[in-house]
Amino acid sequence: MASYRIAAPDEYLAITGMGIKNVKICKAAWVWPFQRCMRFSVQPHDYAMNLQAMTKEKLQFLLPVVFTVGPDVGSRTGNPIPIPGLEDDPDLAPRQTQENGDDDPLKKYAILLADSRTSPKSDNSRQFVENIVKGIIEGETRVLVSSMTMEEIFSEREVFKRRIFRIIKSELDQFGLRIYNANIKELKDAPGSVYFESLSRKAHEGATNQARIDVAEAQLRGNVGEAQRKGEQEREIAKIHAETAVRKTERDIERAQAEAILETRKTELNRDVEIARIAATRQTEAQDEELKREVEKKRAAAEIERLRAKEVVKATIEREAKQQAADALAYEIEAAAKANYEKEKQEAEALAYRQRADVEVAAYRTKQEADAWAYATLTKADAELQRTLKEAQGLAAKAEALAKMRDAFGGPAGLLQYMMIEKGTYIHLAKANADAVRGMQPKISIWNTGAEAGEASGSGNPPNGVAALRNVYQMLPPLMTTINEQTGISLPEWQFGRLATNMSEVERAKAAAAK
Repeated sequence: MASYRIAAPDEYLAITGMGIKNVKICKAAWVWPFQRCMRFSVQPHDYAMNLQAMTKEKLQFLLPVVFTVGPDVGSRTGNPIPIPGLEDDPDLAPRQTQENGDDDPLKKYAILLADSRTSPKSDNSRQFVENIVKGIIEGETRVLVSSMTMEEIFSEREVFKRRIFRIIKSELDQFGLRIYNANIKELKDAPGSVYFESLSRKAHEGATNQARIDVAEAQLRGNVGEAQRKGEQEREIAKIHAETAVRKTERDIERAQAEAILETRKTELNRDVEIARIAATRQTEAQDEELKREVEKKRAAAEIERLRAKEVVKATIEREAKQQAADALAYEIEAAAKANYEKEKQEAEALAYRQRADVEVAAYRTKQEADAWAYATLTKADAELQRTLKEAQGLAAKAEALAKMRDAFGGPAGLLQYMMIEKGTYIHLAKANADAVRGMQPKISIWNTGAEAGEASGSGNPPNGVAALRNVYQMLPPLMTTINEQTGISLPEWQFGRLATNMSEVERAKAAAAK
């Protein structure tokens, strides 16, 4: 019965069956008899993964990524949605496809959901699509990372991101899927690896040591500048004082005393200034030496830490290199095993498909042969039935004729006698007896059927007709007895009974006539 189906805003209808060449994708349509309709959602889903990959130098690391993947509906809405941040890449730009054409993404996605053999809204269908998407992302990312060095991944992050998207997009296109958003987070150390931790510690220690050196140099410049400013200040003060004293001594009164005092004060001031300068110089030099010693100590400590970290990092890197080499070998063995497993699985599936096809062909052939045999058997049985009916009709007619003959011959015995005579049974019996007794001593019976066979010589002879009949009658009993003894066949007695009765009547008539 026909029904009108309407999809939700985030759904589409996939219709197959009569009148549709392959698959019809639409939002609303009539579903006629001999057609099937499936609803499927086009909402994108987030796939968060923590990929473990290995670089060209056999360095393992974790790459946390989050991809938002869903069916490509941009070609139908007329507003293709580019990948954020990668709009200028022509290889990643969305493509316009013909609606319901062979290259329609929603048609590919509907066929993908049909392969899951479950309802598109069930968890099994979503898990089926999730396994495909995660498998593509993990496989292509590992292949790409294995062809790049760690330095290339760090220095060319944008190129690395574009290459990942380009490879994944080409793989998702065949299933009608596309990337709506992607986020590649910072690289992390794989379990058992401290590569990024060592690099971070090295950068942190280098920055700390450089900061300490910069602080020491700044303190040195500050102390020296402070001492210089103090010396200049004191010199300016002394100069002002000296000028003031000179002006005072210019007075005429007490000029000499003033000059003497001035000289004395000059000497004292010069001495004090020199002492102060020398003290300041010595103090500055002492502080400078102290700062140099502190800087050298810190520099030596930093060098010791650097050498120690270098040795530790070197040992760690050697240990990690050995571990990574072993992991790489294990990964190669595992990859080879997986490849062999997939190959054997595909071969087994192909063999199973061929065997299933052979079984179906054999079953179809057997069914055709069985149908032909059944038809032939039915035809043969029908012919056999017709033949049997004809034979039964012939036997019925023959039985009816034999019944009439039995009535004509006076009973079954007469009919049997007639049939034996007609078929020459007696002749065959005689021949068989002759063959059986040939060369043997047969039993010879002599019957006397003449006038002397029981009659006195003086008695009258019966008429010739009666005598002949009597002779035949006297011959038959011994003949029948002989046949019965040699063959076991007993002839019917009705004939002999009639003959005996007739002969008795003849004998009684003859006796009466003689009297």
